[in-house]
Amino acid sequence: MEKITADEAARLVEDGDAILISGSGGGHAVPEALLAAVERRFLAEGRPRALTSISVVGVGDRISLGADHLGHEGLLKRAITSALVDSPRLVKLAAEDRIEAYTLPQGVLSQLMRDMAAGRPGLITKTGLHSFVDPRQQGARQSPRTPPGFVEVLSLAGEEWLFFRPVPVDVAFLRGTTADEDGNVTMEQEAVLGEMLAMAQAARRVGGIVVVQVKRMARRNTLPPKQVRIPGILVDFVVVEPHQRQTYATDYDPSYAGELRVPVDAIRPLPFGPRKVIVRRGALELFPGAVCNLGAGVSTGLSTVAAEEGLLEAVHLTNEQGIIGGAPITGRDSGGGQNFAAMIEQPAQFDFYDGGGLDVAFLSFAEVDAQGNVNVSRFGERIIGVGGFINIAQNARTVVFGGTLTAGDLDVGWEGGRTVIRREGRHRKFVPALEQICYSARIGRERGQKVLFVTERAVFRIGADGLELVEIAPGLDPGRDVIAHMGFRPAVARDLATMDARIFAPGTMGIAPEILARPRGYRSERVAKWHAVHRGGAR
Repeated sequence: MEKITADEAARLVEDGDAILISGSGGGHAVPEALLAAVERRFLAEGRPRALTSISVVGVGDRISLGADHLGHEGLLKRAITSALVDSPRLVKLAAEDRIEAYTLPQGVLSQLMRDMAAGRPGLITKTGLHSFVDPRQQGARQSPRTPPGFVEVLSLAGEEWLFFRPVPVDVAFLRGTTADEDGNVTMEQEAVLGEMLAMAQAARRVGGIVVVQVKRMARRNTLPPKQVRIPGILVDFVVVEPHQRQTYATDYDPSYAGELRVPVDAIRPLPFGPRKVIVRRGALELFPGAVCNLGAGVSTGLSTVAAEEGLLEAVHLTNEQGIIGGAPITGRDSGGGQNFAAMIEQPAQFDFYDGGGLDVAFLSFAEVDAQGNVNVSRFGERIIGVGGFINIAQNARTVVFGGTLTAGDLDVGWEGGRTVIRREGRHRKFVPALEQICYSARIGRERGQKVLFVTERAVFRIGADGLELVEIAPGLDPGRDVIAHMGFRPAVARDLATMDARIFAPGTMGIAPEILARPRGYRSERVAKWHAVHRGGAR
């Protein structure tokens, strides 16, 4: 192992190379100094050129950091990731068809790292069937010049599967906290673990270069061996960046790293408004022991509502980056967590999700059609990507999609518990057709999922023939205030209910007693039987 500078690391990259980039979202474990050095070299010398960037999660601050450093025509040829939204330059290049771009499910890319490390031919999974990732639709392509063939449909044991090919790797840019003189790397200050080991192994297997950015150096044989996440045998070069931040927004928060647990009242509640109303209605789907995922967007607020209602310890909130328990973080640092029980590597978290480990998934929606299909990925030239959405939505037992009924300057409030639409949003979110399908209602029906769409004024479910209106906010008329602002006419339940009035009042709802009185969820019938016999059904 050699210690070098970031600018020296940038000179290791040659024209046409594929760079594998670690990290997640807004700076979690992102090798920022290395990416910035590649950009500096290109702007000064015009080299390297025609690179491929690969990141499991979209990385950047949605302004100029992360993968955005590579967003120059000539520098970048191809982007492979689960989300482009964090890198505006990459979005622009893809939308204008100046680069090849794939947005694959986050779990697929994460698990693919292990298959590449082991030299297997690729990843076989059901994740993405009947979505835009399916080659019978767009094959995950986000620009016309992007070639097909990355994804194939296979038939195995009488069932359909998707086959994802390995991605190329010439250089891996990874990140940790501390490296010793032999190149062993720990991650004690990181807020996520990602798939550092698998990425290093995948690069090493094909003769690629592994460069790890760290905050500090330690003497050899002084790091706790069980804390080493990337063994030195896999590391070629180490770059020390003493000013390395934990995330783009946070220099260092010990609770993000699991060093301490914060008081529950330190978890700031959501202000009362449409987002809180939506999340509160979602929280009514909780039950003791429920294993949940909180997706990006509005649904991340469920952790703050659970804390406010005294339910954090009654349920198990998780996110796809590997946080289990506690309160997944909202806002610019989303992806990490506080007061968590465990932090595991991202591929293992997706194994759990894909295997049906989630009781309830709380996800956001952008557009919904009459069948209940959902688009969160693309709207004309606005390319978002899917992140972990497909893995989560396709495999959870219950899915609660949250979002406002319309968007764009929507002004809605509550007076005396009654909903008042002061100004309707300019854009309809329930539309006749979707540009890309990210959640397939067909898959949900086949798997017997319970699926709800929660808005600030109404709740829908997927019925036998498509979307059905089942709840409406107090004081609203179904036709005038809901259906008139949709691009299709949903079915209306004969027993149309009024949404719980507690959702629309400031202050806490006080739902803990009724949530805790519900039957506890057990993953195994044998375990449930044991508790019924020996504990009267209680844990």
